[in-house]
Amino acid sequence: MSIVLYWHPMSSATPIACALTELGVPHDRVKIDIRTGEQRRPEYLALNPNGKVPTLTVDGAPMFEALAIHLWLGHRFGIEQGLWPAAGTPEALQALSWCTWSYVTYGAVVTRLFLATQGEEALRSPVQVEAAVRGLNEHLALLDARLAKHPWMLGAEYSLVDLVVGSVVGYSVYLGAPVQAHPHVQAWLTRVQSRPAMQIDA
Repeated sequence: MSIVLYWHPMSSATPIACALTELGVPHDRVKIDIRTGEQRRPEYLALNPNGKVPTLTVDGAPMFEALAIHLWLGHRFGIEQGLWPAAGTPEALQALSWCTWSYVTYGAVVTRLFLATQGEEALRSPVQVEAAVRGLNEHLALLDARLAKHPWMLGAEYSLVDLVVGSVVGYSVYLGAPVQAHPHVQAWLTRVQSRPAMQIDA
């Protein structure tokens, strides 16, 4: 199987690189310089019509959207390594739920905070910042309650779910999410980010 990751360092593609490293999946990486617009070239748009990173090709067939790639990696490689729950288990349902929660439910408010702080001038607003932080605080309280019961997202052991959720929550800290107000989330995020596979920045 030939796997190629099209990515740019310190972007939304970085968690995919981390997941591939965590799983020990042999792959090649192709850097797409999003600063110079390489993601809008016709040959790249043929792989990813969104014109964004990441893109993953499997034997030449492309896949895009980070969440879809994470879920595929979990099912294809994670189960046999004990890093993703087997299909048909209660844990598998929780894995799908929390990964989607991080990218969709929590991620939507993260995007709102990004636009209010770093978006176009017309979109920046202290009122919107306050509303977004309040929304993130409410979501983080849900996550904190879960992590108060066990050290990792699915229980006693680390899994790719921790990597996926931790990547989104970690990015939100950079934007100003009040993670420090939730001690279980803060402690868990520190453990996630300290894993060797997460030390990818180039």
